[in-house]
Amino acid sequence: MDIGMPRKIACGFLAIAVFMTGDGFELTFLSRYLVDLGFQATQASLVFTLYGLMAALSGWSSGVLAEMFGAKRVMLAGGVSWVLLHLVFVGVALPLGFFPLIAAVYAIRGLSYPLFIYSFVVLIAQSVPTARLASAMGWFWTSYSIGIGVLGAYLPSIVVPAVGEYRTLWISLAWASAGTLICFTLVPASPQSAAASLDRSAKLRELARGATILAENRQIALAAVVRVICNLTLYGFPVIMPLYLTSADGGGGGWIALQDWMRIWAVMFTVTVFGNVFWGIIGDRFGWMRQMRWYGCWFCAIGTLAFYYIPQFYGGNVPLMLAAATLLGLGFTAFVPMGAIFPAIAPEHRGAAISAHNLASGLTTFFGPGIATVLLPFVGFGGVCWAYAGLYLAGSLITVFIRPPQPGFTPQGRRLPAGTPAGSGLAAR
Repeated sequence: MDIGMPRKIACGFLAIAVFMTGDGFELTFLSRYLVDLGFQATQASLVFTLYGLMAALSGWSSGVLAEMFGAKRVMLAGGVSWVLLHLVFVGVALPLGFFPLIAAVYAIRGLSYPLFIYSFVVLIAQSVPTARLASAMGWFWTSYSIGIGVLGAYLPSIVVPAVGEYRTLWISLAWASAGTLICFTLVPASPQSAAASLDRSAKLRELARGATILAENRQIALAAVVRVICNLTLYGFPVIMPLYLTSADGGGGGWIALQDWMRIWAVMFTVTVFGNVFWGIIGDRFGWMRQMRWYGCWFCAIGTLAFYYIPQFYGGNVPLMLAAATLLGLGFTAFVPMGAIFPAIAPEHRGAAISAHNLASGLTTFFGPGIATVLLPFVGFGGVCWAYAGLYLAGSLITVFIRPPQPGFTPQGRRLPAGTPAGSGLAAR
């Protein structure tokens, strides 16, 4: 059975999973840990917001940088810099307890992981035919989910009670280092791209196109907006839910223990492991945009509100929270064709298109906690959740106007009859 796994770059998926396990270790407890150290909830949220801003800038440049200098080289640069900056964050910034240093070092570390993972997206795009790209991206996001969500959330739920948050942060270093080593030894070098032969000024123009393409190509701009929206809760909830669910301070209810929250979030990511592959295959066969419109946006909107209202009406009902986590995981993974849509819309500027995708991916890590930072003091946890849900519903409407040239489908997203010549119905916009 063909499950869409590109064998040539299979070790790259392993590197992503192992590296992102290290990167995701602190995701479910760092905001609560910072508050326990004496900082305010808005300060904890600000740390994640600044981190997301740096990730957005790094993600924007990673696609073109990978095209110019080779995906593997840029992956290694990201991995090594993550390890060094994490050493400073855990070994210096946290022990000093100086908030500006904590925020600055953690934000700068946000430059590293996008270079590692999104450069691999370029390698996927260089190695996989367009008709199979969503399936390959499904495996990429599955690897990502296994790392940042399943292992990255489940393991700390065991380790934190045993050794505490601070020592757990040191353990993450071993995982990120191992992922970098796998990349160095087992990931193949990138094929030579046209961008690699450009002179310096041309390379700078190509790098800038990763942002200017948003103004030049309306379809890319709309897709970027949806890409920002699709993961708002994925990055916003790890900031606010530990405070809302596990603490009785600042408007939280203290319904469940921190370890229960970690396991609920780990279950959500476990769902994404299977959902990414499932939706990648379904999207290639039945249409990218309709899948995101009806399943991605609506599942995320409903799941987001469920996380807020279930504790309000049912208290610490973990089974119901697990059901909400399952729905949210299915919603997140229904967006898996996003990685295929950007290069399909602008195949003549594939690196710039992927950079636009990565910029939007980084911006969602900024806006997810950023929305919470801005709104939390005024509207509380409920208002933040409604803001997320409203944006998901707006994203559902925006998808109507995005029409990528998907092989086997019309620009409107309708499947072409069997035997239709390749390219039929893929009218230029």
